Amino acid sequence: MADNTHPRETLWKLVKGIRFAMITHRHEDGSLQACPMTMANKEGMDEHVNFYFLLDKKIDLAHCVTRDANIQISFADPGEDSYVSVSSTARLSEDRVLKEKLWSTAAKAWFPGGVDDPDLVVLVAPVTLAEYWDVKENKLVQLYKIAKAAVTGEEPKGMGEHKTIRL
Repeated sequence: MADNTHPRETLWKLVKGIRFAMITHRHEDGSLQACPMTMANKEGMDEHVNFYFLLDKKIDLAHCVTRDANIQISFADPGEDSYVSVSSTARLSEDRVLKEKLWSTAAKAWFPGGVDDPDLVVLVAPVTLAEYWDVKENKLVQLYKIAKAAVTGEEPKGMGEHKTIRL
């Protein structure tokens, strides 16, 4: 995805079609734990700045973020060979207007009280650092390059774009 767009736009292009992410956080016992979450971002919002997730304030992730706001968000689209890792210092928001903007029909299954559900909170994750791997070659070309590298003992070359973005 090498082009002249702003790094935030490149990041958004890579993840906007991926509905689910794994959010890794530090548990109170010090261990790293991850949980799957559905991204709530919608186009037209500040998607180039923050990632948003609707979550239940009673779950472990919400409790842990209030103690240690450092999280890591992983996105994967194996079909497109795109992988993204985002570092963030997250916060929880009770902002009703933000909840309304992010609300979806699917959210009703988790929060039957709608945007006024007392357990609904928004995880706001501003991107501080992102790293992505975006492979452009088709599977056959990838397999050829890997096989060639195995025979020659050299690392596979030209296996796509890998970039780190500091925001």
